[in-house]
Amino acid sequence: MPAHIATKRSLVVDLCPQANSSSMLLGGMVNGEAAIEDLAGMTPPQTISGYIADRIVSPYVDTHSGANYLTHVRSKNPNVPDNVYLICGDEELEMQAARIQLACAAGPGNAWQIVHTWIRNLTDDVRRAWNQDDITVFLDCNPSFTVYTELAISAADRLIIPFSADGSSKRAVRSVLALVYGVQRRPGQPQSQFFRNTQQYRMALPRIYSYVGNRLTQMNNSSASAFRNVVLEIFAEVFRVYQANPGVFAVHPGGSPAPTSRQTFRAMFEQQINDANTASVVSGALGVPMCRLTAGIKHFAGRSAQVNQSQLDRQQPNLRDFVATIE
Repeated sequence: MPAHIATKRSLVVDLCPQANSSSMLLGGMVNGEAAIEDLAGMTPPQTISGYIADRIVSPYVDTHSGANYLTHVRSKNPNVPDNVYLICGDEELEMQAARIQLACAAGPGNAWQIVHTWIRNLTDDVRRAWNQDDITVFLDCNPSFTVYTELAISAADRLIIPFSADGSSKRAVRSVLALVYGVQRRPGQPQSQFFRNTQQYRMALPRIYSYVGNRLTQMNNSSASAFRNVVLEIFAEVFRVYQANPGVFAVHPGGSPAPTSRQTFRAMFEQQINDANTASVVSGALGVPMCRLTAGIKHFAGRSAQVNQSQLDRQQPNLRDFVATIE
């Protein structure tokens, strides 16, 4: 892992009601779920929903309360590095969505814009509390384009788009490009309200940093043919957008120039994460980061599973290489 990520504080803001990121970070399917319940059961909830409740009460005036909802992850899960902090996910977020939408529609003429800065306000609160401008923030979004997904995207500087090698992911990538960036696949296609509003209020959109094939089936060190075909279809879709509007993409630091060909575009923006099979499942279930997982028999939820060293040998360098690309 690059030194700049390993040494400075990192914040994960979990804006998905399923709270999968929170569960894994806090200890997995048993300990992690128990930790989420404990945090959500506090008064006020020590979760993203606690912060959103603050903002709903005061939608157009910054409450400066974001740092109140921080959890030091290692206090719950010793397997996670000491520099990782979390704003925990919460299923209550789903029920708050209608009130967030109401706040967007009521109030001053720029109410929508103000509400869509709530999460950026939160990360600013954390920076002030830590007295550090240079922190790494990861925003985990819901797969569907909900209002709380909009809040996350409005707070982001870069966008990493994960996909699986199937037809639904191809449609999902198309949806992201259309909903966030107003990409039209045919003349006269309507654009999303989110895109129109960001243009109206001249709000900066995150630039695409990479699109990542997740848990791809591997064969002879390359994606198996059926999966590879889908990956190529997704590549063609994203590359078409790059050709038409390269400003939507964030050229990676490190001296490489902006891509000028299909090959250099894929080299910079496309990443493929191997499927580590059992190791992937065990990592999430136990809350042990993949790069800290060891081979052997692992026990969780009254069951056991064998993690093979061959799985780790394939997956761990793959993940380290991907993390190394993140500025």
